[in-house]
Amino acid sequence: MKTLAPSYLKHQFLIAMPHMADPNFAQTLTYIVEHNEHGAMGLVVNRPQELSLADILEQLRPDETPPASTLQVPIYQGGPVQTDRGFVLHSSECSFQATVALEGLALTTSQDVLLAIAAGVGPKQSLITLGYAGWEAGQLEAELADNAWLNCPFDPEIIFDRASDLRLEAAAASLGINLHLLTSQAGHA
Repeated sequence: MKTLAPSYLKHQFLIAMPHMADPNFAQTLTYIVEHNEHGAMGLVVNRPQELSLADILEQLRPDETPPASTLQVPIYQGGPVQTDRGFVLHSSECSFQATVALEGLALTTSQDVLLAIAAGVGPKQSLITLGYAGWEAGQLEAELADNAWLNCPFDPEIIFDRASDLRLEAAAASLGINLHLLTSQAGHA
């Protein structure tokens, strides 16, 4: 008997279903950075914090006043793991000290990307998060089987060209789904 190869969701979006009970993920849209037999890692891309890039730069360089433009650059809650660690998801035209290429995107974890963004010479498009979402081996697959998530293809316009409060609905709409019409009650037929 032939077994099917596992279906991994790297470079896709996870859409939290309306009945998602975990407050870390209720009403979230998550970009999956990595997913393999060892587990998964993603970044929540629609939960801005009450922090700006200026706040981060004040921590990194307390002797310098951040550029005024950095007050307009939001910082997002990327997930509940390592919430003191920064991750920058960005367009791939530039690379930094700790950059990983992701199918037309890049992920950087080094401070130099923040300084480049502040100086106006960073990537054309970027989203800065603190923390990430992590799943142990098999955990995400089990949550998908329990209908906690929908997945859909990644679309950079959803992250970079839409307001954060419209991203979840835009991802669902890419599947032809209106989340407001789905019940918040879980069930199986």
